[in-house]
Amino acid sequence: MSIHKLTAGSGYDYLTRQVAALDATDKGHTGLASYYSEKGETPGEWVGSGITGIEGLAAGDIVTAEQMQALFGSGHHPLAHARRESFQGQGVSAEDYRAVTRLGVPFKVYEHDVSAYRLEVAKRLRSPNKAAGVPGEYPVSAEDRARVRTEVAREFFRAEHGRDPDDARELSATIATHSRPKTQAVAGFDLTFSPVKSVSTLWAIADPSTAARIERAHHAAISDALGFVERHALYSREGANGVRQVDVRGLVATAFTHRDSRAGDPDLHTHVAVANKVQTLDGKWLAVDGRVLFKATVAASETYNSALERHLNADLGLRFEARDDTDPRTRPIREVVGVDPRLNHRWSARRVSIEERRSTLVTRFQRTHGRPPTPIEAIHLAQQATLETRDAKHEPRALAEQRATWREQAREVLDGDHGIHAMLAQTMASHGPSPVDRFVRVDIDTTAQAVLTQMENRRSVWQVWHVRAEAERRTRGAGASHLLRPGLVDQVVARALEMSVPIGRPENDIAEPKELRRQDGSSMYTVAGADLFTSATVMAAEQRLVEVAGRTDGLVVDEMAVELALMESAANGVPLNSGQICLIRAMATSGARLQLAIAPAGSGKTTAMRALSGA
Repeated sequence: MSIHKLTAGSGYDYLTRQVAALDATDKGHTGLASYYSEKGETPGEWVGSGITGIEGLAAGDIVTAEQMQALFGSGHHPLAHARRESFQGQGVSAEDYRAVTRLGVPFKVYEHDVSAYRLEVAKRLRSPNKAAGVPGEYPVSAEDRARVRTEVAREFFRAEHGRDPDDARELSATIATHSRPKTQAVAGFDLTFSPVKSVSTLWAIADPSTAARIERAHHAAISDALGFVERHALYSREGANGVRQVDVRGLVATAFTHRDSRAGDPDLHTHVAVANKVQTLDGKWLAVDGRVLFKATVAASETYNSALERHLNADLGLRFEARDDTDPRTRPIREVVGVDPRLNHRWSARRVSIEERRSTLVTRFQRTHGRPPTPIEAIHLAQQATLETRDAKHEPRALAEQRATWREQAREVLDGDHGIHAMLAQTMASHGPSPVDRFVRVDIDTTAQAVLTQMENRRSVWQVWHVRAEAERRTRGAGASHLLRPGLVDQVVARALEMSVPIGRPENDIAEPKELRRQDGSSMYTVAGADLFTSATVMAAEQRLVEVAGRTDGLVVDEMAVELALMESAANGVPLNSGQICLIRAMATSGARLQLAIAPAGSGKTTAMRALSGA
């Protein structure tokens, strides 16, 4: 599961346009479902237990563009327009209208929130258009935009500091500082659920009945993941500056299921747009506390992965195993046993080509502008890579057309229908739920210790979200019973946290009354899941580093050797800037046993280390 913010008035547009196009084009069709079945999409629907707090809508109802515009565009009741129309009459006050159309306070609109830097960039971007004889607001190429941003950033830095920026880090920091908007209303959060590639592959070429059961398992797993979010990661804030974190009734969201990728490959995935509106237990509509929601993203994703395996095994008997070719630097990827990797690769090759092209564009950008791209520019480069490697855009296709195309592609990869049937037979050989004797007993202490070891290897401190995500992975690959696994995960998490060392100041002498505690008994003045943990092993390692950092009895390089190395670098056509030279001299001559070199990617650390090695 991935998560992105949806900003009010703009971030929700890609979903609103989807249903708006439906409203505008749905002529001669018998409702939304038939339109989507012809166009190759699935109609959006309302989901979440919080939807029960909105009168007139129920979970499963079809989403309309007008409802999306009201809720995600301005923060009003999804049926605000219809409720206003039905409330017409004499003696109706403005307050009465607000009462039937609002869900708490509408999203704020921030005017005049544009920095001087952005205004200057916009002004200069009009010049290329003026020279080309086109309107000032005409789109400017990404290359021209990057050049203008760099020029203006240098001028702003010079005005602030009285000198030119020394390196790419200072230039990038200036752009980031002056580009950031001061305030931005958040309309919601886009949670995207996508199974591993082998599930989409099997779903694409299986018979329609099996494909429907796979899709049903996908939606059931999403429901489980959303349930986890509602139970553990969904809160709001009350009081001055949101000092109290309070319980809420549930999330309000819309779900849109897509069947293919931009390249037309099978890619079963669902966007769940969660509204930034939740109802407290006493009936008030407030904003979501996004701090916890973002922290719980990986844990929710692993909950979805575990639930998907559980549902597919229970219904179809599918088994999952870690892929052999997984990069050892990343976590293992579990695929459906029996699905041919060649077919997975055939429908994933586009991602590889996009990443290769993106890497080339980023390198070229760094070389041209003398700085790494900003986050926005990095997104534009990724979009450029996507466009440059994209096949010709296909027209919307019905599911039958898509399946026919995928079947033909599978024939090419698997050597005809015989290869397809053989793969399906192998995958579905153990049709039906796994027998009881296949499951193994999982030792809680051993598994918790494995989780703790993984925490120690990857981070110095951790929270319950990190532990739960790893516990999901460990129990999923341990062969535990699917029916027992949810409770097993809870036990492993509790034991791993017991083995950890809590970081923080205990406040056992403070006892809030019941009215100031959440349903789980925790204080409203604490943030759920925010407690930090470490381990005795990590603390011992840190102590060793601290002790070594205080020693200066290490190797010291003669200053003449350093100067010769710097001159050699320059003679070989690799000039070093002042920051790199300072770094080399300090590391070579200080005698310190432990030294750090910290700088942004692309700023020349590797180049400096080569010169240091030469010295």
